[in-house]
Amino acid sequence: MSEIGKKILIVGLVILMVCLAIWISWDNGRIVVTTYEINNKRLPEVFTGYKIVQVSDLHNDEFGEKNERLLAKIKEQKPDMIAITGDLLDSRRTDIEKALNFVKGAVEIAPCYYVTGNHESRMPKEYKKLEKGMRDAGANVLRNETIIIDRDGEQMAVLGIDDPRFVIATDRVKKMERILGETMTALKKGVPEEAFMLLLSHRPELFDLYCMQKMDVVLSGHVHGGQIRLPFIGGIIGPGQGILPDYDAGVYTKENTSMILSRGLGQSIVPFRINNPPELVVVTLNCAQ
Repeated sequence: MSEIGKKILIVGLVILMVCLAIWISWDNGRIVVTTYEINNKRLPEVFTGYKIVQVSDLHNDEFGEKNERLLAKIKEQKPDMIAITGDLLDSRRTDIEKALNFVKGAVEIAPCYYVTGNHESRMPKEYKKLEKGMRDAGANVLRNETIIIDRDGEQMAVLGIDDPRFVIATDRVKKMERILGETMTALKKGVPEEAFMLLLSHRPELFDLYCMQKMDVVLSGHVHGGQIRLPFIGGIIGPGQGILPDYDAGVYTKENTSMILSRGLGQSIVPFRINNPPELVVVTLNCAQ
């Protein structure tokens, strides 16, 4: 190759890298809204149209000052509930005030229900401060707890389970299933027999357990959509699942259980997402005829 050819090649590569960096920066800074409609015959008709905004894996990121852009997106959806499914904090760059600023804004929009993620489990002292702040702000922190929502005498149970890392030092699915299975069985004893069951749980790799426990709808996160997504293939890697995870994003249905898996909003370890913009999930529940 001639000297001129080499220079043209180098300039071309530099331009390509600059364009790629600009695109990644833009793609990581925007928020896409993904909507799902879940039709379930067990849902009481009075809850038809019930809208849930799911916020997952924010990891201390901010979209505008005090997350004003994210909060504005949430408000646009006019939700009946905001479900925060773990990793609100990031253990590598923890900022409790930043997380609480988001929660304080969110509770002004709709009732908030929160469950822990694996990052919260890594820093018990910091998490304790976060939990107190969330409760003081009016958020419902569900640590292996259930809240019953009543509409005209019909009921929907919102069950929230802690990330298993709070009690076991492994991500092995079988051990997590055993621990969380016992927890979920105990929680269900306080749920009216005919109540529709909405589960908030950070871990999608436990989908078989959720089905076995006969949850109606599950909201989950953790995987970040695989962090890097390939066209027609999906996410590259999922924690607890390895390369090309079975569960990376979207809706998964088995028997009578539907799991909605958010790609999340933030990032951790790898400081960027590729072909995988931050996602706000909106779920509308309908009574199937």
